[in-house]
Amino acid sequence: MKLEEIEKKKKILILGFGKEGKDAFLFLKKRFPEKEIAIADQKENLKIEKEWKNTKFFLGKDYLKHVNKFDLIVKSPGISPKIPEIKKLYQKKKITTPAKIFFENCKGKIIGITGSKGKGQTALLIYKILKSANLKPKLVGNIGKPYLSYLNSKTENKIFVFEISSHQLFKIGRSPHIAVLTKISPAHLDFFESFGQYIKSKEEILKWQKENDFLVYNARDKIILEMVKKSKAKKIPVKNPQKEIEKYHFKNIPETLKFYSLNFALALKVAEIFGVKKNRIEEAIKNFKGLPHRLEFVGKYKGIYFYNDSASTLPSATEFAIDNLKNKISTLILGGSENYVDISFLVKKILKEKIKNLILFPDTGKRIYEEILKRKKGKNFPDCFFAFSMKEAVKIAFEKTEKGKICLLSPAFPSFSLFSSYQERGNLFKRWVKKLGN
Repeated sequence: MKLEEIEKKKKILILGFGKEGKDAFLFLKKRFPEKEIAIADQKENLKIEKEWKNTKFFLGKDYLKHVNKFDLIVKSPGISPKIPEIKKLYQKKKITTPAKIFFENCKGKIIGITGSKGKGQTALLIYKILKSANLKPKLVGNIGKPYLSYLNSKTENKIFVFEISSHQLFKIGRSPHIAVLTKISPAHLDFFESFGQYIKSKEEILKWQKENDFLVYNARDKIILEMVKKSKAKKIPVKNPQKEIEKYHFKNIPETLKFYSLNFALALKVAEIFGVKKNRIEEAIKNFKGLPHRLEFVGKYKGIYFYNDSASTLPSATEFAIDNLKNKISTLILGGSENYVDISFLVKKILKEKIKNLILFPDTGKRIYEEILKRKKGKNFPDCFFAFSMKEAVKIAFEKTEKGKICLLSPAFPSFSLFSSYQERGNLFKRWVKKLGN
Protein backbone atom coordinates (compact mmCIF):
# COMPACT_ATOMS: atom_id res chain seq x y z
CA MET A 1 0.00 0.00 0.00
CA LYS A 2 1.27 3.43 -0.97
CA LEU A 3 2.06 5.83 1.88
CA GLU A 4 -0.37 8.34 0.33
CA GLU A 5 -3.18 5.80 0.78
CA ILE A 6 -2.14 5.03 4.38
CA GLU A 7 -2.23 8.77 5.12
CA LYS A 8 -5.96 8.78 4.35
CA LYS A 9 -6.69 6.11 6.99
CA LYS A 10 -7.70 7.46 10.39
CA LYS A 11 -7.35 4.39 12.59
CA ILE A 12 -4.64 1.76 12.05
CA LEU A 13 -4.18 -1.56 13.83
CA ILE A 14 -0.85 -3.42 13.91
CA LEU A 15 -1.79 -7.10 14.00
CA GLY A 16 1.00 -9.15 15.57
CA PHE A 17 3.78 -7.44 17.50
CA GLY A 18 6.85 -9.48 16.66
CA LYS A 19 9.92 -8.16 14.83
CA GLU A 20 8.03 -6.87 11.78
CA GLY A 21 4.97 -5.69 13.68
CA LYS A 22 7.18 -3.61 15.95
CA ASP A 23 9.06 -2.21 12.93
CA ALA A 24 5.75 -1.28 11.27
CA PHE A 25 4.47 0.42 14.44
CA LEU A 26 7.63 2.50 14.92
CA PHE A 27 7.75 3.47 11.24
CA LEU A 28 4.08 4.49 10.99
CA LYS A 29 4.15 6.30 14.37
CA LYS A 30 7.09 8.39 13.19
CA ARG A 31 5.58 8.99 9.75
CA PHE A 32 2.06 9.76 10.95
CA PRO A 33 2.38 10.94 14.58
CA GLU A 34 -1.18 12.30 14.70
CA LYS A 35 -2.83 8.97 13.79
CA GLU A 36 -4.37 6.49 16.18
CA ILE A 37 -2.24 3.35 15.85
CA ALA A 38 -3.18 0.42 18.07
CA ILE A 39 -1.59 -3.01 18.58
CA ALA A 40 -3.17 -6.47 18.76
CA ASP A 41 -1.29 -9.64 19.65
CA GLN A 42 -2.35 -13.05 20.95
CA LYS A 43 0.41 -12.98 23.57
CA GLU A 44 -0.98 -11.77 26.90
CA ASN A 45 2.37 -10.90 28.51
CA LEU A 46 3.76 -8.59 25.87
CA LYS A 47 6.66 -6.34 26.85
CA ILE A 48 5.40 -2.76 26.57
CA GLU A 49 7.88 0.13 26.49
CA LYS A 50 7.18 3.25 28.57
CA GLU A 51 6.88 5.47 25.49
CA TRP A 52 3.96 3.33 24.25
CA LYS A 53 1.86 3.86 27.38
CA ASN A 54 -0.76 5.91 25.46
CA THR A 55 -1.11 3.22 22.78
CA LYS A 56 -4.12 0.88 22.84
CA PHE A 57 -3.23 -2.80 23.19
CA PHE A 58 -5.57 -5.73 22.51
CA LEU A 59 -3.86 -8.81 23.93
CA GLY A 60 -4.68 -12.46 24.53
CA LYS A 61 -7.08 -14.90 22.91
CA ASP A 62 -9.54 -12.16 21.87
CA TYR A 63 -6.91 -10.10 20.07
CA LEU A 64 -8.95 -10.19 16.81
CA LYS A 65 -12.15 -8.95 18.45
CA HIS A 66 -11.70 -5.27 17.51
CA VAL A 67 -10.33 -5.53 13.96
CA ASN A 68 -13.51 -4.14 12.35
CA LYS A 69 -13.19 -0.88 14.31
CA PHE A 70 -10.10 0.09 12.27
CA ASP A 71 -9.73 1.51 8.76
CA LEU A 72 -6.51 -0.36 8.02
CA ILE A 73 -4.94 -3.54 9.40
CA VAL A 74 -1.18 -4.05 9.06
CA LYS A 75 -0.81 -7.82 9.42
CA SER A 76 2.45 -9.38 10.59
CA PRO A 77 3.63 -12.34 8.46
CA GLY A 78 3.25 -14.89 11.28
CA ILE A 79 -0.55 -14.60 11.37
CA SER A 80 -2.15 -17.22 9.13
CA PRO A 81 -4.34 -16.04 6.23
CA LYS A 82 -6.68 -19.01 6.76
CA ILE A 83 -8.02 -17.56 10.05
CA PRO A 84 -11.68 -16.63 9.27
CA GLU A 85 -11.35 -13.03 10.53
CA ILE A 86 -8.25 -12.51 8.36
CA LYS A 87 -10.01 -13.93 5.30
CA LYS A 88 -12.81 -11.40 5.76
CA LEU A 89 -10.34 -8.53 6.07
CA TYR A 90 -8.75 -9.52 2.75
CA GLN A 91 -12.20 -9.66 1.16
CA LYS A 92 -12.92 -6.14 2.43
CA LYS A 93 -9.48 -4.97 1.22
CA LYS A 94 -8.75 -3.53 4.65
CA ILE A 95 -5.45 -5.35 5.11
CA THR A 96 -1.83 -4.77 4.17
CA THR A 97 1.54 -6.06 5.38
CA PRO A 98 4.94 -4.53 6.19
CA ALA A 99 6.50 -6.24 3.14
CA LYS A 100 3.75 -4.92 0.85
CA ILE A 101 4.27 -1.38 2.18
CA PHE A 102 8.01 -1.67 1.50
CA PHE A 103 7.68 -3.13 -2.00
CA GLU A 104 5.12 -0.51 -3.06
CA ASN A 105 7.12 2.48 -1.76
CA CYS A 106 10.76 1.50 -2.29
CA LYS A 107 12.21 3.10 -5.44
CA GLY A 108 15.53 1.28 -5.24
CA LYS A 109 16.43 -2.12 -6.67
CA ILE A 110 15.12 -5.08 -4.68
CA ILE A 111 16.72 -8.51 -5.00
CA GLY A 112 14.19 -10.92 -3.53
CA ILE A 113 15.29 -14.42 -2.56
CA THR A 114 12.81 -17.13 -1.65
CA GLY A 115 12.43 -20.91 -1.48
CA SER A 116 11.55 -23.63 1.01
CA LYS A 117 15.22 -24.09 1.75
CA GLY A 118 18.46 -22.17 1.22
CA LYS A 119 17.11 -18.64 0.85
CA GLY A 120 19.03 -17.33 3.87
CA GLN A 121 22.44 -18.60 2.75
CA THR A 122 21.79 -17.37 -0.81
CA ALA A 123 20.77 -13.91 0.42
CA LEU A 124 23.86 -13.67 2.63
CA LEU A 125 26.15 -14.69 -0.24
CA ILE A 126 24.59 -12.14 -2.61
CA TYR A 127 24.89 -9.44 0.04
CA LYS A 128 28.57 -10.18 0.76
CA ILE A 129 29.49 -10.33 -2.95
CA LEU A 130 27.76 -7.03 -3.76
CA LYS A 131 29.25 -5.43 -0.65
CA SER A 132 32.73 -6.56 -1.74
CA ALA A 133 32.09 -4.85 -5.08
CA ASN A 134 31.35 -1.57 -3.21
CA LEU A 135 27.70 -1.55 -4.32
CA LYS A 136 26.65 -0.83 -0.71
CA PRO A 137 23.70 -3.24 -0.53
CA LYS A 138 21.30 -3.38 2.42
CA LEU A 139 20.49 -6.83 3.85
CA VAL A 140 16.86 -6.91 4.95
CA GLY A 141 14.07 -9.36 5.68
CA ASN A 142 14.30 -12.43 7.87
CA ILE A 143 18.10 -12.34 8.32
CA GLY A 144 18.72 -8.63 7.88
CA LYS A 145 17.69 -5.40 9.52
CA PRO A 146 14.09 -4.14 9.79
CA TYR A 147 13.34 -2.59 6.43
CA LEU A 148 10.53 -0.03 6.74
CA SER A 149 12.81 2.56 8.35
CA TYR A 150 14.69 2.80 5.04
CA LEU A 151 11.59 4.48 3.60
CA ASN A 152 12.32 7.48 5.82
CA SER A 153 15.12 8.46 3.43
CA LYS A 154 15.63 8.33 -0.33
CA THR A 155 15.81 4.78 -1.71
CA GLU A 156 16.30 5.49 -5.45
CA ASN A 157 19.97 4.51 -5.64
CA LYS A 158 19.95 1.77 -3.03
CA ILE A 159 20.11 -2.00 -3.49
CA PHE A 160 18.14 -4.16 -1.07
CA VAL A 161 18.87 -7.87 -0.67
CA PHE A 162 15.60 -9.18 0.76
CA GLU A 163 15.29 -12.74 2.05
CA ILE A 164 11.52 -13.12 1.77
CA SER A 165 9.29 -15.92 3.03
CA SER A 166 6.01 -17.31 1.72
CA HIS A 167 4.30 -15.60 4.68
CA GLN A 168 5.64 -12.20 3.57
CA LEU A 169 4.88 -12.85 -0.11
CA PHE A 170 1.22 -13.76 0.47
CA LYS A 171 -0.92 -11.44 -1.71
CA ILE A 172 1.94 -8.91 -1.86
CA GLY A 173 0.99 -7.87 -5.40
CA ARG A 174 4.56 -6.84 -6.30
CA SER A 175 7.72 -8.58 -7.50
CA PRO A 176 11.37 -7.55 -7.06
CA HIS A 177 13.65 -6.37 -9.88
CA ILE A 178 15.69 -9.54 -9.42
CA ALA A 179 13.90 -12.65 -8.13
CA VAL A 180 15.88 -15.67 -6.96
CA LEU A 181 14.27 -19.09 -6.41
CA THR A 182 16.18 -21.79 -4.56
CA LYS A 183 14.06 -24.91 -3.99
CA ILE A 184 10.38 -25.61 -3.37
CA SER A 185 9.02 -28.47 -1.25
CA PRO A 186 5.94 -28.92 0.99
CA ALA A 187 6.16 -26.50 3.92
CA HIS A 188 4.02 -24.47 6.34
CA LEU A 189 0.99 -26.67 5.78
CA ASP A 190 -0.21 -25.59 9.22
CA PHE A 191 -0.15 -21.96 8.02
CA PHE A 192 -1.62 -22.28 4.51
CA GLU A 193 -4.81 -24.02 3.48
CA SER A 194 -2.93 -26.30 1.09
CA PHE A 195 0.40 -26.88 -0.62
CA GLY A 196 -1.17 -25.24 -3.69
CA GLN A 197 -1.79 -22.03 -1.73
CA TYR A 198 1.82 -22.15 -0.49
CA ILE A 199 3.11 -22.36 -4.09
CA LYS A 200 0.75 -19.58 -5.16
CA SER A 201 2.18 -17.40 -2.40
CA LYS A 202 5.74 -18.11 -3.58
CA GLU A 203 4.75 -17.25 -7.16
CA GLU A 204 4.17 -13.62 -6.11
CA ILE A 205 7.96 -13.12 -6.29
CA LEU A 206 7.87 -13.51 -10.08
CA LYS A 207 4.22 -13.02 -11.06
CA TRP A 208 4.44 -9.21 -11.32
CA GLN A 209 7.85 -8.98 -12.99
CA LYS A 210 8.33 -7.02 -16.23
CA GLU A 211 10.55 -7.58 -19.27
CA ASN A 212 13.40 -5.52 -17.81
CA ASP A 213 13.50 -7.61 -14.60
CA PHE A 214 15.53 -10.79 -13.93
CA LEU A 215 14.60 -14.23 -12.66
CA VAL A 216 17.44 -16.44 -11.39
CA TYR A 217 16.31 -19.94 -10.53
CA ASN A 218 17.15 -23.55 -9.75
CA ALA A 219 16.37 -25.30 -13.04
CA ARG A 220 16.51 -28.77 -11.46
CA ASP A 221 13.36 -28.14 -9.40
CA LYS A 222 10.22 -29.34 -11.22
CA ILE A 223 7.88 -27.07 -9.27
CA ILE A 224 10.04 -24.02 -9.99
CA LEU A 225 10.14 -24.91 -13.69
CA GLU A 226 6.35 -24.61 -13.74
CA MET A 227 6.39 -21.40 -11.69
CA VAL A 228 8.84 -19.53 -13.95
CA LYS A 229 6.43 -19.79 -16.89
CA LYS A 230 4.39 -17.06 -15.20
CA SER A 231 7.19 -14.48 -15.25
CA LYS A 232 7.87 -11.98 -18.05
CA ALA A 233 11.39 -11.35 -16.75
CA LYS A 234 14.66 -12.34 -18.37
CA LYS A 235 15.18 -15.92 -17.18
CA ILE A 236 18.57 -17.08 -15.90
CA PRO A 237 18.51 -20.80 -15.02
CA VAL A 238 21.05 -22.70 -12.93
CA LYS A 239 21.06 -26.24 -14.31
CA ASN A 240 24.38 -27.52 -12.99
CA PRO A 241 25.59 -25.59 -9.91
CA GLN A 242 29.02 -27.24 -9.84
CA LYS A 243 29.74 -26.31 -13.46
CA GLU A 244 28.69 -22.71 -12.80
CA ILE A 245 31.20 -22.54 -9.94
CA GLU A 246 33.99 -24.31 -11.85
CA LYS A 247 33.79 -21.72 -14.66
CA TYR A 248 35.38 -19.22 -12.29
CA HIS A 249 38.39 -21.40 -11.39
CA PHE A 250 38.41 -20.17 -7.80
CA LYS A 251 41.63 -20.97 -5.94
CA ASN A 252 40.10 -21.62 -2.55
CA ILE A 253 36.46 -22.31 -1.71
CA PRO A 254 35.59 -22.41 2.01
CA GLU A 255 34.42 -25.77 3.37
CA THR A 256 31.02 -24.26 4.22
CA LEU A 257 30.32 -23.42 0.59
CA LYS A 258 30.91 -27.01 -0.48
CA PHE A 259 27.61 -27.80 1.27
CA TYR A 260 25.85 -25.02 -0.62
CA SER A 261 26.83 -25.28 -4.28
CA LEU A 262 23.32 -24.37 -5.51
CA ASN A 263 23.13 -21.28 -3.31
CA PHE A 264 26.62 -20.22 -4.40
CA ALA A 265 25.78 -20.71 -8.09
CA LEU A 266 22.59 -18.65 -7.77
CA ALA A 267 24.56 -15.87 -6.05
CA LEU A 268 27.15 -15.95 -8.86
CA LYS A 269 24.38 -15.43 -11.43
CA VAL A 270 23.18 -12.35 -9.53
CA ALA A 271 26.79 -11.12 -9.37
CA GLU A 272 26.98 -11.44 -13.17
CA ILE A 273 23.91 -9.19 -13.56
CA PHE A 274 25.84 -6.47 -11.68
CA GLY A 275 29.12 -7.19 -13.48
CA VAL A 276 31.02 -8.10 -10.30
CA LYS A 277 34.60 -9.19 -11.04
CA LYS A 278 36.10 -12.50 -9.95
CA ASN A 279 38.59 -10.96 -7.48
CA ARG A 280 35.74 -9.19 -5.66
CA ILE A 281 33.82 -12.48 -5.40
CA GLU A 282 36.91 -14.26 -4.04
CA GLU A 283 37.33 -11.51 -1.46
CA ALA A 284 33.69 -11.93 -0.40
CA ILE A 285 33.81 -15.70 0.04
CA LYS A 286 37.28 -16.29 1.48
CA ASN A 287 36.08 -16.26 5.10
CA PHE A 288 32.46 -17.19 4.46
CA LYS A 289 31.10 -19.10 7.44
CA GLY A 290 27.43 -19.09 6.51
CA LEU A 291 24.51 -18.48 8.81
CA PRO A 292 24.38 -20.06 12.26
CA HIS A 293 22.20 -23.15 12.80
CA ARG A 294 22.72 -24.34 9.21
CA LEU A 295 25.10 -27.31 9.15
CA GLU A 296 27.16 -25.37 11.68
CA PHE A 297 30.13 -27.29 13.04
CA VAL A 298 30.03 -26.99 16.83
CA GLY A 299 33.26 -28.86 17.53
CA LYS A 300 34.79 -32.19 18.47
CA TYR A 301 34.01 -33.29 22.03
CA LYS A 302 34.97 -36.61 23.59
CA GLY A 303 35.88 -37.87 20.13
CA ILE A 304 32.46 -37.00 18.62
CA TYR A 305 31.84 -34.39 15.90
CA PHE A 306 28.78 -32.25 16.60
CA TYR A 307 26.83 -30.37 13.91
CA ASN A 308 24.02 -27.88 14.55
CA ASP A 309 21.41 -27.75 11.78
CA SER A 310 18.57 -26.41 13.93
CA ALA A 311 17.28 -24.21 11.08
CA SER A 312 16.16 -27.44 9.41
CA THR A 313 12.39 -27.17 9.84
CA LEU A 314 11.48 -29.42 6.90
CA PRO A 315 12.19 -33.12 6.18
CA SER A 316 13.81 -32.11 2.87
CA ALA A 317 16.28 -29.91 4.78
CA THR A 318 17.28 -32.84 6.99
CA GLU A 319 17.64 -35.04 3.90
CA PHE A 320 20.01 -32.38 2.50
CA ALA A 321 22.08 -32.46 5.70
CA ILE A 322 22.30 -36.27 5.63
CA ASP A 323 23.38 -36.19 1.97
CA ASN A 324 26.17 -33.73 2.75
CA LEU A 325 27.54 -35.53 5.81
CA LYS A 326 27.15 -38.93 4.10
CA ASN A 327 27.80 -42.07 6.13
CA LYS A 328 29.61 -40.30 8.98
CA ILE A 329 26.41 -39.75 10.99
CA SER A 330 26.01 -42.04 13.98
CA THR A 331 23.31 -40.08 15.84
CA LEU A 332 20.52 -37.87 14.50
CA ILE A 333 18.42 -35.64 16.75
CA LEU A 334 15.10 -34.76 15.16
CA GLY A 335 11.44 -33.98 15.74
CA GLY A 336 9.52 -30.86 16.69
CA SER A 337 6.13 -29.21 16.40
CA GLU A 338 3.67 -30.73 13.94
CA ASN A 339 3.22 -29.18 10.50
CA TYR A 340 1.71 -32.23 8.77
CA VAL A 341 4.33 -32.69 6.04
CA ASP A 342 5.19 -36.08 4.55
CA ILE A 343 8.10 -37.85 6.28
CA SER A 344 8.26 -41.05 4.22
CA PHE A 345 11.23 -39.93 2.09
CA LEU A 346 13.18 -38.80 5.15
CA VAL A 347 12.59 -42.11 6.94
CA LYS A 348 13.71 -44.04 3.84
CA LYS A 349 16.92 -42.00 3.76
CA ILE A 350 17.60 -42.58 7.48
CA LEU A 351 17.25 -46.33 6.99
CA LYS A 352 19.26 -46.35 3.75
CA GLU A 353 22.16 -44.48 5.39
CA LYS A 354 22.05 -46.89 8.37
CA ILE A 355 22.04 -44.15 11.00
CA LYS A 356 22.41 -46.04 14.27
CA ASN A 357 20.73 -43.73 16.79
CA LEU A 358 17.71 -41.47 16.62
CA ILE A 359 16.90 -39.08 19.46
CA LEU A 360 13.32 -37.89 19.04
CA PHE A 361 11.63 -34.73 20.31
CA PRO A 362 7.87 -34.23 20.64
CA ASP A 363 5.45 -33.65 18.96
CA THR A 364 6.52 -35.43 15.79
CA GLY A 365 8.99 -37.85 17.39
CA LYS A 366 6.22 -40.39 17.85
CA ARG A 367 5.12 -40.10 14.20
CA ILE A 368 8.73 -40.58 13.02
CA TYR A 369 9.11 -43.63 15.29
CA GLU A 370 5.87 -45.17 14.01
CA GLU A 371 6.92 -44.61 10.39
CA ILE A 372 10.24 -46.33 11.08
CA LEU A 373 8.48 -49.28 12.76
CA LYS A 374 6.46 -49.81 9.58
CA ARG A 375 9.67 -50.22 7.62
CA LYS A 376 11.66 -52.22 10.16
CA LYS A 377 14.14 -54.51 8.40
CA GLY A 378 16.59 -56.33 10.62
CA LYS A 379 19.97 -54.75 11.26
CA ASN A 380 19.19 -51.42 9.58
CA PHE A 381 16.70 -50.50 12.29
CA PRO A 382 18.09 -47.63 14.43
CA ASP A 383 17.93 -47.42 18.20
CA CYS A 384 15.32 -44.81 19.09
CA PHE A 385 15.30 -42.64 22.21
CA PHE A 386 12.73 -40.05 23.24
CA ALA A 387 13.98 -36.81 24.80
CA PHE A 388 12.00 -34.00 26.40
CA SER A 389 14.78 -31.43 26.82
CA MET A 390 17.96 -30.51 24.97
CA LYS A 391 20.09 -31.47 27.95
CA GLU A 392 18.57 -34.97 27.90
CA ALA A 393 19.07 -35.27 24.13
CA VAL A 394 22.73 -34.25 24.25
CA LYS A 395 23.38 -36.54 27.22
CA ILE A 396 22.00 -39.51 25.23
CA ALA A 397 24.09 -38.43 22.24
CA PHE A 398 27.31 -38.56 24.25
CA GLU A 399 26.39 -42.01 25.56
CA LYS A 400 25.40 -43.56 22.21
CA THR A 401 27.43 -41.88 19.46
CA GLU A 402 30.49 -43.75 18.21
CA LYS A 403 33.87 -42.05 18.60
CA GLY A 404 35.03 -40.48 15.36
CA LYS A 405 31.46 -40.17 14.08
CA ILE A 406 28.93 -37.34 13.88
CA CYS A 407 26.01 -36.34 16.08
CA LEU A 408 23.73 -34.15 13.96
CA LEU A 409 20.91 -31.96 15.23
CA SER A 410 18.67 -31.58 12.18
CA PRO A 411 15.10 -31.66 13.50
CA ALA A 412 13.11 -31.60 10.21
CA PHE A 413 10.30 -29.72 12.01
CA PRO A 414 9.66 -26.33 13.62
CA SER A 415 10.84 -25.81 17.19
CA PHE A 416 7.66 -24.84 19.01
CA SER A 417 6.96 -28.09 20.86
CA LEU A 418 9.82 -27.48 23.34
CA PHE A 419 11.57 -24.28 22.22
CA SER A 420 10.57 -20.72 21.33
CA SER A 421 12.51 -20.67 18.05
CA TYR A 422 15.00 -22.65 16.01
CA GLN A 423 17.64 -20.20 17.26
CA GLU A 424 16.93 -21.07 20.89
CA ARG A 425 16.95 -24.78 19.99
CA GLY A 426 20.33 -24.48 18.25
CA ASN A 427 21.88 -22.34 20.96
CA LEU A 428 20.79 -24.79 23.66
CA PHE A 429 22.29 -27.65 21.64
CA LYS A 430 25.64 -25.83 21.40
CA ARG A 431 25.55 -24.90 25.07
CA TRP A 432 24.89 -28.46 26.29
CA VAL A 433 27.39 -30.01 23.89
CA LYS A 434 30.12 -27.74 25.27
CA LYS A 435 28.98 -28.11 28.88
CA LEU A 436 28.70 -31.91 28.86
CA GLY A 437 31.69 -32.31 26.55
CA ASN A 438 34.23 -30.50 28.74
